[in-house]
Amino acid sequence: MLKTRFGGVLFQAVAFVLAMSFVSLILVAVGASPLEAYKNMLTGSVGSMRKLAEVLVSFVPLLLVTAGLLLTFSAGLWNIGVEGQIVLGAIGTTWALRYFVDSTLPPALIIALSILAGMFAGALWAAFAGILKTFGGVNEIFGGLGLNFVSTALTLYLIFGPWKREGVASMSGTEPFPDIFSLPQLPDLRISPWALGIALVAIVVVYFILQGTYFGLRIKAVGKNFRAAYLLGIPTWQYSLYSFLICGALAGAAGALQVTAVYHRLIPSISSGYGYLGLMVAMLINYQAIWAVPVAFFFAALNIGSIQLPIVLKLDSSLSGVLQGVLVLFVLLMEGVRQKFVKKV
Repeated sequence: MLKTRFGGVLFQAVAFVLAMSFVSLILVAVGASPLEAYKNMLTGSVGSMRKLAEVLVSFVPLLLVTAGLLLTFSAGLWNIGVEGQIVLGAIGTTWALRYFVDSTLPPALIIALSILAGMFAGALWAAFAGILKTFGGVNEIFGGLGLNFVSTALTLYLIFGPWKREGVASMSGTEPFPDIFSLPQLPDLRISPWALGIALVAIVVVYFILQGTYFGLRIKAVGKNFRAAYLLGIPTWQYSLYSFLICGALAGAAGALQVTAVYHRLIPSISSGYGYLGLMVAMLINYQAIWAVPVAFFFAALNIGSIQLPIVLKLDSSLSGVLQGVLVLFVLLMEGVRQKFVKKV
């Protein structure tokens, strides 16, 4: 087993080197220095405490989404609708904050209730995709993509309609909530230790669910062989829905924290693409929760560090997206090569 694990790490290292080499060739082709580009991305992400805090702001929702996706992937489901579940989490939280804003409840309790509302909204949106899959025969990829478009349209409707700012409709979002309804942040930094703690607890819980519980074993059995799991007496469609619900709740929590710890209001791009990025992270770690924290942090650092590229080197910041996509592609290719090599051996 040790030999197999070492071989897996070796192939992943080769995939990383190949991805970096491929992106370096692209940079050379456009007349840029790869070393300068990577140096600026590094200093732009961890070059100071303020920049590191920005990385952690991106890391929190990405880790929550990845944690949820590990469950649906383990159940053999592609929850592409996770992007919309983040959005619904933000909408649910915004609704709860608006509802309680004039109440006499303690602010801490209102924040907690609002986050729970966001988790419920995300789980409900995920349930729609699960029901379409289970009872309607609609592939979860197509159902999820459709729900993503609906969630985006709903956000715009609320921002420019019922929840628009007094006297004006603005792309900057709804009216900001009072500071007392925001999660506490570190002095002079945007990161909330509460938000970071929630994300870390979530991935630890998912790890133990998948590795140490009968519930997790059943979810993985459904993902490995749906028909065989059914014949063995596992209620397969129920466990598929369970995985959707938990994933939606965690994605909803990501959206809730975007409202209560980052933007303090609902904005059109509240999900910031973390759903799709989480899909790449989950694939890159081969659905192993133990690698979620370092890989999610690496992707978050790439996102923040790439902001330096157009400022310093006049390169488009989308280079980080190219690197992320190429990295996932090469890891998947090398995983296929490894499985074929191990099988032959």
